Amino acid sequence: MNLLSRISIDPVIMHGKPIVCGMRWTVGIIIDMLGSGMTIEEIIEDHPELEKEDILACLQYAKLELSGHSIENVA
Repeated sequence: MNLLSRISIDPVIMHGKPIVCGMRWTVGIIIDMLGSGMTIEEIIEDHPELEKEDILACLQYAKLELSGHSIENVA
């Protein structure tokens, strides 16, 4: 399964920031939660609408962005 299929970018949703598909969770917010020390399990416990694959997709998206790639060129 392509994890990046869980991420979407739409200029009319969340000002065009990358989000978890069908939700208003931005990749940045998920990365912030992980950066604050939360584990994937803690995030899911606090926000059960998220799945482990959503969080892994956010990490993969962030990795691509930092390496100079974009979701449009990979997905």
